[in-house]
Amino acid sequence: MAEDYRSSRGEEEEGEERGGRFVRKVRVCQFCAEKIRALDYKQADLLRRYITERGKIRPRRQTGACAKHQRMVTEAIKRARHMALLPYSAGTL
Repeated sequence: MAEDYRSSRGEEEEGEERGGRFVRKVRVCQFCAEKIRALDYKQADLLRRYITERGKIRPRRQTGACAKHQRMVTEAIKRARHMALLPYSAGTL
């Protein structure tokens, strides 16, 4: 009986609830999609997207970046902070 109910519902779209669990949409790394090979710490506007309003670096699960590019983003943010292009704390964001 449960199988009849599932088959009559049809296909579920991405992002809908399924069996009590949420099915995530597949994210593609923005940098891989645009074939960006290097990140520059001087691109403060781009790097601000990867910082929370409190000044913390956003995790991979929020940014959707692959591990390789997340490391590059982190390194670029830290360099930009050191050069005073980005703030360390939330006071000036």
